[in-house]
Amino acid sequence: MELINLPRWRKSSRSNGQGGNCVEVADNLADRVLVRDTKNRDGGTLTFAPEAWRAFVGFAKQG
Repeated sequence: MELINLPRWRKSSRSNGQGGNCVEVADNLADRVLVRDTKNRDGGTLTFAPEAWRAFVGFAKQG
């Protein structure tokens, strides 16, 4: 029996409870990173290659 790896969503550490810009990330998948809007989970999902996501996060941390 093959197990299907489902996304495990977590809220960004930069999100807050003030109703502002909140995103959720699922980075537990081997071949892609998923990003969605916390307030509109059915509104669509962005998909990134893991290498592209790491580069984005690294750039964002630099300011």
